[in-house]
Amino acid sequence: MPEESKISKAQQKAVHKYVKNNYDRLELTVPKGQKDIIKAAAENAGESLNTYVRNAINQRMERDASDPQF
Repeated sequence: MPEESKISKAQQKAVHKYVKNNYDRLELTVPKGQKDIIKAAAENAGESLNTYVRNAINQRMERDASDPQF
């Protein structure tokens, strides 16, 4: 017997609407097996996969912004 959701349909809809209005989605394609490697690195860092990737991107952007070549 399936477990009943503890979140109401109305609450799910409200969360979906909030996310849609406040976040952009980004699709990332990596070679087979790379996702598991990145996910393990995120877990080792105590972060979610999403947070780990966002932090990596932000660090790169900060490093590139401070590089006089850019």
